[in-house]
Amino acid sequence: MVTELFKDKKAPYICTPLVGKNREALLHELEMILPKKPDLIEWRADFYEDIADTHSVLLTAKAIGEAIELPFLFTIRSEKEGGERISLTEEDIVDLLCEICRNSDVDLIDFEVSNEPGYIRTLRKIASENGKKLILSYHNFECTPHHTEIMKRLIMAEVYGADFAKAAVMPKNKEDVLRLLTLTKEMDDRLQIPIITMSMGSLGALSRVNGWMYGSVMTFGVGGQSSAPGQIPIEKLKQLIDLSQETLVDW
Repeated sequence: MVTELFKDKKAPYICTPLVGKNREALLHELEMILPKKPDLIEWRADFYEDIADTHSVLLTAKAIGEAIELPFLFTIRSEKEGGERISLTEEDIVDLLCEICRNSDVDLIDFEVSNEPGYIRTLRKIASENGKKLILSYHNFECTPHHTEIMKRLIMAEVYGADFAKAAVMPKNKEDVLRLLTLTKEMDDRLQIPIITMSMGSLGALSRVNGWMYGSVMTFGVGGQSSAPGQIPIEKLKQLIDLSQETLVDW
């Protein structure tokens, strides 16, 4: 399903996050989100109050998987890159992600490229053995670093064997947004794997709508609650993307 979805990496696929604290809340979110027809569902499991209970996490992943017919992305965003504070160590997180790979219908997992190389290699191996795709990601909620720093992170993701490389950064001005879009085009031409990029916050909204024109294969839209600053409601995001596609064709 994932391979089919991303066969045209110029298309703007919309991913919608789930941030409920328990199974009931997550399934309620899905009831609201699915009629809006996103292309992927992401479970931000760092919001889940029972994340330390592997059995509970697996049961909830199973319930979500049974409720959707879409690619399913599983993410435990680290606190250092904008996630919720959780009790798990990095080793615990890797163990849980490995269990998700072995014992769930999740299609993709997300892990920060800044994590220990040994953990990344382990996760890459387990994901590959179980037919899961790996996103290696980089998030900066403070600024948009110099383009060489963002390039380094995206290149590292490819070197480590990721299936997708992701960078999400915070702009301080419009120039930062344009700089990220330009970098996205450059890295899309350079890397052999698909990339996902976005500027966050209200200034970065342009990148969420038009990033696909520069090579970003995925954008994130709000179905219920936002998981990052600047996410646009799915309905509005679809309208804006459709309008930008029509305008580009006419132009």
